[in-house]
Amino acid sequence: MKQSTILTVSLFFLLTIYTQGQTKKDSLAIKQAALDYIESQHNVKPEQFERSAHPRMVKRTFWKDKKTGKEYLRETFTDAMILLAETYNKKGDKFPENPKKEVVILDVYGKTASVKLIADEWIDYMHIIKLNGKWQIVNVLWQFNEVKGH
Repeated sequence: MKQSTILTVSLFFLLTIYTQGQTKKDSLAIKQAALDYIESQHNVKPEQFERSAHPRMVKRTFWKDKKTGKEYLRETFTDAMILLAETYNKKGDKFPENPKKEVVILDVYGKTASVKLIADEWIDYMHIIKLNGKWQIVNVLWQFNEVKGH
């Protein structure tokens, strides 16, 4: 009797973990959202960025005011990122021939995910959410690898 109770409880916990965890399809879609985010700048494809980001996405970093030397929170929104994707690499000179773009899924639970994107000069931490069946970036916190770059 005791073994069957332990087995039942163990099975319950395993099923709970499985239903709240990620599926292969979700993992691929989460990774693709992060790749679309960075590749939209590599490829000068604003539609690729729009596919990855929620219209209300906010991207934040710390910045330093050159005159006062004080740090502050700098914010960028979806519309500015779309414009960046349209213009940033137009001449093809902003990125190396094979740019670094490593996506690490840190956690997935239900319809939320935390992701780390390691690119050539910076690291982005992303919150990605599944809305209406589609994974989209809602928050980005980033910094240059060289903190002095801010």
